Amino acid sequence: MQLRFVEKYQTLPPAKKRGTHSFNRILLIVLIRNMLTKEKYLYIKEKYGSHASWAVWAEETNTPKSNMEDTSIFDKADVYKELNLNVVLVGLNISGYIPGTFENFHGKGGGAYKIRYATKNTPLWGAYLTDIIKDFPEKHSGNVMKYLRQHNDIVTSNISSFEQELKDIGAVNPIVYAFGNDTYEILKKNLEKKYQIKKLIHYSHFMSREKYREHVLKNI
Repeated sequence: MQLRFVEKYQTLPPAKKRGTHSFNRILLIVLIRNMLTKEKYLYIKEKYGSHASWAVWAEETNTPKSNMEDTSIFDKADVYKELNLNVVLVGLNISGYIPGTFENFHGKGGGAYKIRYATKNTPLWGAYLTDIIKDFPEKHSGNVMKYLRQHNDIVTSNISSFEQELKDIGAVNPIVYAFGNDTYEILKKNLEKKYQIKKLIHYSHFMSREKYREHVLKNI
């Protein structure tokens, strides 16, 4: 998969590649997938599976949101070979209780279906998925941010936990992509000097999945 993507990328016109630096960075992202071992995968599953996941989903069938909740893909013996420690996609918080392992971003409602469509066959497929604010189930980001502005210690604690999380999973100089303005501002304010942080429009934004994919591809 990695080499096929590189070969496909090399055939694009220069305007699509956006320069040698961009290509070299993408090449690094793709090749570093091989750093994840089965033992490390199982360790991450045990320690962080209750609130994190990976940008890998079952194939879409009859509808855009079909099979989003199918987490049996994580039971495949070699699934760890598809995963990428060096790309981290970060949301703000969970919207509700997560009942099973690696079910974040894989809910029955299919809310993250645009991420599946946007990352398929790109260096972001297989990225590590997590939230910057843990154990805070709330559907409305405005309520989350209001609470955080009144409790900065919660932000500080979660930033520390996030850094430990990256260390534990074995991320090496990861590129961190933030979903939405709120997540981006938290990460930029606290971690800009430590990591490369990029902003993506939140996947719940009112736009087609095709337009969302275009946006993601422009910001890889």
